[in-house]
Amino acid sequence: MADLDRRNQTAVTEFILLGFGDTLDLQILLFLMFLVIYIATVAGNILIIALVVADQHLHTPMYFFLGNLSFLETCYTSTILPRMLTSLLTGDKTISFSGCFTQFYIFGSLACTECYLLAAMSYDRYLAICKPLHYSTLTNTRFCLQLAAGSWLNGCLAAAIIILFMSHLTFCGPNEIDHFYCDSIPLIKRSCSDTHLIILVDFILACVFTLPPFLLTLTSYASIIASILRIPSTTGRKKAFSTCSSHLIVVTIFYGTLMIVYMLPKLLSLSYTVLTPLVNPLIYSLRNREVKEALSKALLRLFL
Repeated sequence: MADLDRRNQTAVTEFILLGFGDTLDLQILLFLMFLVIYIATVAGNILIIALVVADQHLHTPMYFFLGNLSFLETCYTSTILPRMLTSLLTGDKTISFSGCFTQFYIFGSLACTECYLLAAMSYDRYLAICKPLHYSTLTNTRFCLQLAAGSWLNGCLAAAIIILFMSHLTFCGPNEIDHFYCDSIPLIKRSCSDTHLIILVDFILACVFTLPPFLLTLTSYASIIASILRIPSTTGRKKAFSTCSSHLIVVTIFYGTLMIVYMLPKLLSLSYTVLTPLVNPLIYSLRNREVKEALSKALLRLFL
């Protein structure tokens, strides 16, 4: 009887992303604020990519991974913000069924890829600080390309598996999602199928694909901190820590918001999908001497 009732209901062809609710008085203000954030995020990350490509001094493993991370952040924010800006400007909160699942796939694959890229960057810093004599040998071009390619492939694979399972869900209403983009949990809650299996699969995939890079990052920084504390001089400790402080801040922000995102889903999701891509290029540029020097050289060549 339950199956018959589901077949008699109208299948969902689009979803309504409620976003920030009925904030008509604030829509223009929110639009302008997020437009500035989007432009700044894309400009900052593209600038870092351009500097890494153009400046020979930045052709090192650390900046190769940073270029990958900046490209990812550009794609990341472009998956969420343009759709949100359109909604704020026009008031149209609908998104097609296929568009919603496409957005979720791209967002999910990029989020998983970022976990692996951050782990690769932490491992690079571990080799640089804990095994400096073998660093240049271990971090050759082929090894870096393999780490980067593996990060992107793992991210795409994880999202593809969860999408495969979610494609078997039935959506027959209501079609309102209390979020500003299509995420797994809000989507699953809108299904009229039995969702116990897909929730279990979602949890298992999250553990399988995100726990290993998180543990690698944690282990790398535990070894890094232990090595830095063994350096006898204060100057040496500061110099060693300065090479990984920017990345450590980014890792803390990313995993800190990711861990508690399900406690305050909308607010925290806004943090790691919108604010983190904006903050990352600022952290790496303002706290990194090589990036500042590369930027100064680029500006000099541009205006002289």
